[in-house]
Amino acid sequence: MSARPGGEILVITSQVVRGAVGGRPSVFALERLGFPVWFLPTVLLPWQPEQGIGHREVPDDASFAALAANIAGADTLANVGAVISGYLGSPGQADEVARLVAAVRKANPDALYLCDPVIGDQSGLYVPEATAGAIRDRLLPLADVATPNLFELEWMTGGRLESEAQAIAAARALGPARVLVTSSPALRRNSVANLLVTARGAIAAEHGLVPDAPKGTGDLIAALLTANLLAGLDDETALKRAAASVFELVARSVKRGARDLLIAAEQAALVNPMALVSCRRVLDAPLRA
Repeated sequence: MSARPGGEILVITSQVVRGAVGGRPSVFALERLGFPVWFLPTVLLPWQPEQGIGHREVPDDASFAALAANIAGADTLANVGAVISGYLGSPGQADEVARLVAAVRKANPDALYLCDPVIGDQSGLYVPEATAGAIRDRLLPLADVATPNLFELEWMTGGRLESEAQAIAAARALGPARVLVTSSPALRRNSVANLLVTARGAIAAEHGLVPDAPKGTGDLIAALLTANLLAGLDDETALKRAAASVFELVARSVKRGARDLLIAAEQAALVNPMALVSCRRVLDAPLRA
């Protein structure tokens, strides 16, 4: 897999000095697959917060806006074929991300925008509610693809989701043409599903549940799905390859006792994943009222 003309990717998310969350796994994976990356950090941290207290450096809104304006005015902006946004450091950053998406689409009307609404997990929100609301209200309506986990989908759609059918209905209500629900309810015991929902149907990619999985899997699968779609793969193949790569990286990292994804040491899983992932089509037609 390699980038085609218009195949550069703009990643807008957090940056850690150590570890494999936020932009670190995304940028590594995309470049390993041959996609040049533009990276705009939204916040700088020494490591993921669960690994200890650390200083949090967020650019003020004026500085972030100036950086975004520079990027929007780049004479090579038409080379960007996709934008990925993830964790935001402040609510005001959402407006600048929206302006950047508009600028990229003006320069390259075929550009894809994937919004990964990184706002929380089953333990609750880990960004201020104003930031979560800005992602939901300002960025999701612009997105071609969204990749919420189950908690994020529940928070953004305002309801408890306990079944696959409920997750599909909520994903459709979210708005983007493609919604990948990570950690969706699985049919098999001790398994996890990645559920890709469109207006025409849904595809579930299921694999075994790996206890104590390192953080960063959401960032990684968002990047891999973007790469696969930009490379021209169909939805099912794009989903299955992305899920297999993440599953394999998680399993190998846990087996080696690592607390972070070993994305460099196990990078072969990005290019040629060998893990077994089962795909099934859930619906072949849109839901009817």
